Amino acid sequence: MLLQLVNFFTEASPKTFTGSPIGPFGHPCRIRQDAADNVVIVLDASGSMARPLPGAGTDKMTAAKTALKQVLQSVSPNTHIGLLVFSAKGVETDWLYPLGPRDDAKLMQAIDRPQPGGGTPLGAYLKKGADRLLEERAKQFGYGTFRLLVVTDGEAGDQDLVERYTPEVVARGIKVDVIGVAMNQRHTLATRVHSYRSANDPASLQRAVAEVFGEIGGSGNDVVNAETFAELKPIPAEIAQAMIQALSSSGNQPIGERSRVKPEVAAPPSGHQGSSAPSSSPSPLVAHASDRRVVLPALFGLSCFGIVGLFVLLLIIKAIKKSRR
Repeated sequence: MLLQLVNFFTEASPKTFTGSPIGPFGHPCRIRQDAADNVVIVLDASGSMARPLPGAGTDKMTAAKTALKQVLQSVSPNTHIGLLVFSAKGVETDWLYPLGPRDDAKLMQAIDRPQPGGGTPLGAYLKKGADRLLEERAKQFGYGTFRLLVVTDGEAGDQDLVERYTPEVVARGIKVDVIGVAMNQRHTLATRVHSYRSANDPASLQRAVAEVFGEIGGSGNDVVNAETFAELKPIPAEIAQAMIQALSSSGNQPIGERSRVKPEVAAPPSGHQGSSAPSSSPSPLVAHASDRRVVLPALFGLSCFGIVGLFVLLLIIKAIKKSRR
């Protein structure tokens, strides 16, 4: 159900809308053009991925590579793939396959390259993968789908960043799927993202990857109704607050950063303190033509996201509750 209404506005097919609605400042609201589905795979290459996968006769990393290669060969050509790997040995870049159109030969080689190495800076790489998706969404004017698939076998070494960034990533309209590889318990992210799947053997790992890619480009039948509002009740206050704060700065700016548009604050009037003379400083919104060129487009952009902001929050809450079942 998550982001159903957002998808209605940003992922509707060309047949859904035929006009160009006018926004509050006279700018036409863009309607979907042909655009790709985009998936960034965040692959854990920490040292623990070298451990054996129970009962499989292979290690976790090898099993993850095999599952990814088998599934990706059958994914639609319209799905753009990016492979982002953390803590790998023997590689000079963490973007082993930059997000873009699929070249199967290069993609398969990229998947084979990483070898398990260091720690688990998962929070930093959630941000890095999400930032790249947001950059791509800006290029595509918001059309298409944008998804993070995290394949990991352990908790983050930077849990504070996970706590900080995850609500923002979800609130920005990026769908997050996590696959936990042979973990003793469910990952902390299990109740904070759109879907969580446990994989304890090669078959379940391949099935989990296939299920994620099988959902791409599809649409659900969920609708917003009174039941949605009831989902507000059980959500912990701190999680709801983090989501609301993320919604307030929603856009395509990098995760963890608020809008860079900061209206100029009028200077206090010159002269003695307590003077009743009116300030000669003009209002920030009308001070200069250059200010208007910055502020008005920013307000327009905020208004487009604000239309669905409340619905996004409600649908996020619905998805979290589903993931707990």
